[in-house]
Amino acid sequence: MNIVAIIPLFVFLVLIFLVGLYASRFVQSSNSFMQEYFLGERSLGGFVLAMTMTATYGSASSFIGGPGTAYTQGLGWVLLAMSQVVTGYFVLMVLGKKFAIVTRKYKAITMVDFLKGRYKSPVVVVLSAISIVVFLFSAMAAQWIGGARLIESLTGMSYTTALFIFAVSVLIYVTIGGFRAVALTDAIQGSFMFVGTLILLIATIIAGGGIPNIIADLTAENPNLISPFGAEGTLSPAYVSSFWILVGVGVVALPQIAVRAMSYKSAKSMHRALIIGTIVVGFIMLNMHLIGVFARAILPGIEIGDQVMPLIALETMPAWLAGIVLAAPMAAIMSTVDSLLILVSSTVIKDVYINYVKPDASQQTVKRMSLSVTAILGVIVFIMALNPPELIIWLNLFAFGGLEAAFIWPIVLGLYWKNGNKYGAIASIITGVGIYLLSDLLPTLLPSYNDTFEVIFKPFGIHAVVVPVVVSFFAYVIVSLITKKSIPNELKPTY
Repeated sequence: MNIVAIIPLFVFLVLIFLVGLYASRFVQSSNSFMQEYFLGERSLGGFVLAMTMTATYGSASSFIGGPGTAYTQGLGWVLLAMSQVVTGYFVLMVLGKKFAIVTRKYKAITMVDFLKGRYKSPVVVVLSAISIVVFLFSAMAAQWIGGARLIESLTGMSYTTALFIFAVSVLIYVTIGGFRAVALTDAIQGSFMFVGTLILLIATIIAGGGIPNIIADLTAENPNLISPFGAEGTLSPAYVSSFWILVGVGVVALPQIAVRAMSYKSAKSMHRALIIGTIVVGFIMLNMHLIGVFARAILPGIEIGDQVMPLIALETMPAWLAGIVLAAPMAAIMSTVDSLLILVSSTVIKDVYINYVKPDASQQTVKRMSLSVTAILGVIVFIMALNPPELIIWLNLFAFGGLEAAFIWPIVLGLYWKNGNKYGAIASIITGVGIYLLSDLLPTLLPSYNDTFEVIFKPFGIHAVVVPVVVSFFAYVIVSLITKKSIPNELKPTY
């Protein structure tokens, strides 16, 4: 066990706990528990907004799974990963002021609140809640696995022990502090990510004898490692281009990101977040994935890709500095976990329990239920994470694709197209999620028909999320137009 490396990480965890304790004071004193616990009373400034979006999006997939995949695929994966640069900019530009104004009008605390106010349909709410819970459990499991992998590699503890430590650390500060604790810790964690990735990239380049030497070593091992097509030539132009829908355009539909577009306090804050967020995301993503590729020249033969980050840090710098730097991926993982926990908790409490089970629940009951559900969800994810896959990035991207297939058109067209209605939204969610799940499940259940499924769900080698997103768009538009006359005027949007 590397005690010297563990101490900085322990100090970081204590700092995050203290921030959660500080945020809990706002929860205790707020006149509106749900507004504070689930949305921080819409008071985020530009820097905090940018960092909470960056830290929430930059998850275990980016900081553990991403470098691990780049280690395997080479520079082609760096090119693919850089399509994420515009995510924060794109989300705030598409949703922007209109989303903040409309959600305030609906008194929406969650994304499903917006959908409920826009479509006035219990079916839309229930389908949305089910989609969020199902897919975000996959995303949360990926984060918990990443956190446990990091602690396991750093300390030498067993995976199960490391997972338990990570789970307890996150659950305490999220449960007591709510959304404000998440946002404030995200700002701290985002800063750690920014600095930590730069230090580790420099250390990796120095350990490899400079970039020319590293590139020469990679070329000698496999020339495809420095090509845009990946080590095995599987990163085709169609796949790389279509991947941008998954990690670029489609991010606007991720509930954990969309909710941040309704939490800022002013237009000035949003504009500042546009600039800061774009710069920070680009800087972090480039650094992290380059580290993954360069690590292959220094530490060849790593079998579990998710261990590349901690192993290269311990290899290239003193233990105490490695502990500080590894707070960056720990920050990324924790910031995403806390956001997802709050989101799923708000879906269960606000969108289902209060809307359809007990609308007249007292604030004290809601508070007690929220804390309990958040804790219970954490325990369930802990159990799910006990048997991890080799590369968590695929678990995370699966969750991304499912959420985007479900929500992109009900959100975007619901915001900008007045003729969109509940029938179109229902058709879009069912079609998008249904096709996406079929594209993932059928090749496993019927492997002998894989070639046929590739043509249907991934034509021309595109990513599996594209077909569901395109088909769900037409489902939304066509069904909305067909059922246009059946929607009473009072149920149509007035904004």
